[in-house]
Amino acid sequence: MLTWARAACANPALCGVSRAHFGELLEELAPKWQAGRESVLRERRGGDRRRAAGAGPKRRLVFVDRLLVTLVHLRLGLPHSALAEFYAVDRSTISGAIREVRPLLAARGFAVPERPGVRLRTLEDLFAYADAEGVDLRIDGTEVQVRRPKAGRPGRKAFVSGKKKQNTIKTTTFSDGQGRTLLSGVVRPGRMHDQTCVRTEGIAEQFHQYPTVEAEVDEGYRGLANEFPDQVSAPPKKPKDDAPLGERHAWREQRRRQSSRRICVEHANAEYKQWRPLQRYTGRRKDYADIHLAIAGLVSDRSAQRATRRKTSTELVPVRQPAC
Repeated sequence: MLTWARAACANPALCGVSRAHFGELLEELAPKWQAGRESVLRERRGGDRRRAAGAGPKRRLVFVDRLLVTLVHLRLGLPHSALAEFYAVDRSTISGAIREVRPLLAARGFAVPERPGVRLRTLEDLFAYADAEGVDLRIDGTEVQVRRPKAGRPGRKAFVSGKKKQNTIKTTTFSDGQGRTLLSGVVRPGRMHDQTCVRTEGIAEQFHQYPTVEAEVDEGYRGLANEFPDQVSAPPKKPKDDAPLGERHAWREQRRRQSSRRICVEHANAEYKQWRPLQRYTGRRKDYADIHLAIAGLVSDRSAQRATRRKTSTELVPVRQPAC
């Protein structure tokens, strides 16, 4: 068991994080888990502790192992029974550990580049940060296939995506110009339109409140671009078939440039798909939001460490002093 735990920590492919990142998560989440555990025990017994700390039944899994099995499950999607075999415990022990740790990971929020300790959790936080730092946002939606609801259940058609022709859950990702995740969530059924997802989250109100914040979007957010033409940039409209050749060439060039500015957010969405549950989700749909937030928060920790690329100056500077 110890050998496997060390191998999982040493190999990021198994748990999705480096050893240093794992240590930071352990230091951050262990006090929160302990406080939550004490609160549950206090409520269960109806008062303060009656025996000294350490009395009572011993835990089969300490918090380090609980965090580790949660990360491995999120990374590889291994069944709880398979993880239980590694630790020689019952499957219910693994299920309980994941059920305790996963909400802690989901509640962490999203890391901010070059701002250690600052994390974004809501759309209001994102727009306030973008306005203060002058960050141009990139917005894009992504879908993950889920199991089809049973026949006769209400809302069964809500998950049928018109684009993929499958049952999906849709999320929206916000990144900066380098594809570093700033916020990801807005979990909605796959049938809902991309623009409707962010509108129901209140994005229009945020654009009104922060008129200097700008964003690059794809064709799915055309309505936002029409409503906020000075803030939201969508691909240019295609000219008519009988338009002059020069106009059509200009449209292709404008579309290419807009796409090159926006494609970084699609790369951010691709980072999530490296985690098995977000390639095709087979669990309960009510747990998907926590799983997505937990994975996206971990991905943001890694992307926030990328150095910010500064724009090079175009000012001409003489190489040598002119002779007098």
